[in-house]
Amino acid sequence: MEYTHVVHTFGPVVNQQSRILILGSVPSVKSRETQFYYGHPQNRFWRVLAALFEEETPRTIEEKKSFLLSHGIALWDVIESCDIAGSSDSSIKNVTANDMTVILRQAPIEAIYTNGGKAQQLYQRFCRKEGVPNAVQLPSTSPANAAWSIERLVEAWRQALAEHFIRQEGMD
Repeated sequence: MEYTHVVHTFGPVVNQQSRILILGSVPSVKSRETQFYYGHPQNRFWRVLAALFEEETPRTIEEKKSFLLSHGIALWDVIESCDIAGSSDSSIKNVTANDMTVILRQAPIEAIYTNGGKAQQLYQRFCRKEGVPNAVQLPSTSPANAAWSIERLVEAWRQALAEHFIRQEGMD
């Protein structure tokens, strides 16, 4: 297995209206190439979010940023740098985590969600400390999570995020 040392080269998507934070583990090879989150066409992240809001799937980086921010969603990764073989989360080692207070100081984050088990595991190990909220694990949108259909992912994400979206809509 050939490892590459990866340093996260693009920042979080966040503004002062961001109410929830969704965290991945580390950008995939394809995301590193495109310089934005969930850049692999087989990753279902953007399709799941679009389905939750009954909107078209954003295509460009600018559309994706606008989509997230218009719905009060901040997006980042747990890892700032690590050694990884390809895009395999299971191969991650030598982790340096992002400082979650960077986001928590910028936005009134009400809830943190992780996209998959590895992001949750890394968050709990490296980021969870006093003053940093716990995170709720969502099923991974990765194509490696083939047991989960897009419909099943949308329903699970909808149930997990429902309380937040209901509260947010009530505040509009």
